[in-house]
Amino acid sequence: MKLIDKFKAVLKKKKKKKLEKKLKKQTKHFKLSKYLAKAGFSVNSKLLSRGLFKFALGVNVLITIYLLVFFASKQGYTLFYLIFVLLLLWTFVFVVFLGLIWLAFYLFLDLRIFKRKLSMEEVLPDFLFLTATNIRSGMTVDKALWFAVRPRFGVLAKEIETVAKEVMSGVELTDSLQSFADKYESDILKRSINLLIEGIKSGGEIGDLLNRIASNIQESRLMRKEMAANVTTYVIFITFAAVVAAPVLLALAGQLISIIGDIVGKVDVPTTGNMMFAITNISVSLADFKIFSYTSLVITSFFSSIIVATIKKGTIKEGIKYVPLFIGISILFFIIASKFLGSLMGGLFL
Repeated sequence: MKLIDKFKAVLKKKKKKKLEKKLKKQTKHFKLSKYLAKAGFSVNSKLLSRGLFKFALGVNVLITIYLLVFFASKQGYTLFYLIFVLLLLWTFVFVVFLGLIWLAFYLFLDLRIFKRKLSMEEVLPDFLFLTATNIRSGMTVDKALWFAVRPRFGVLAKEIETVAKEVMSGVELTDSLQSFADKYESDILKRSINLLIEGIKSGGEIGDLLNRIASNIQESRLMRKEMAANVTTYVIFITFAAVVAAPVLLALAGQLISIIGDIVGKVDVPTTGNMMFAITNISVSLADFKIFSYTSLVITSFFSSIIVATIKKGTIKEGIKYVPLFIGISILFFIIASKFLGSLMGGLFL
């Protein structure tokens, strides 16, 4: 009997573990599905997960084929070394690569959600004004919201259509509006919807309330624009320092390294003498300095674009669109300045 009880206990534990694993998988897929819905994608999360896994697997297979061809064409590599490299590829490298794919995908979704939120906030005052007009003409709140939808409202129009469909299927208007507000991390949207819900529950004049909400949103937007205009000087200074000054100074330093190296190479310096210091060749090569310059320009441009976006817009995510622009212009300035200073200073010291 004791053995049977132990066996049953082990089976129960195994079942519990299986159920826990299933629940974890379901919660993961549920979270991913919600995230995809926020980004505007109607894709099966399970199929997406499999697709990303297969993509990482395919890339690893291609790398494996390349390595096998490479090791077959080259001599001097032992079988043990080949097995070690392949094991490293299919364990550590594969896991890291798969993690990077998921990270890049979530960053893409996050930026898309952010853009959708901005597009909704942009047209929200116009939508509220139209809804207020419809309510004043005698419509109920749900119909006023439905008839205020316009194609130019984009994402907001689709979300309001979803709210209207839920209300038609029997869901309470306040519950549907609350779920819509909770879907996006927008303070403006949440405040507006919460005030609308409070107005519906209290039975107040909804038309006047919506007009006030829309006016407040427009006023706060104007205030943000004025604040951004007040800090334009800082934005210009940071942009100039990152995009123009840093590339020119690095190009000048590169030319000085090249010229000093040429001069030291041509001058015969005695090994012994009464000199206070020894003249030696520069230890940093021009190629290494160029690598350092490109790396520092990319890092400086990246952080400068983020700082500029934070000053102007108040959020780091707005700076993502400036990153390629800042990096491209700074590298272009570095190349142009290097060629110009090379021809100018080369002619002077020849």
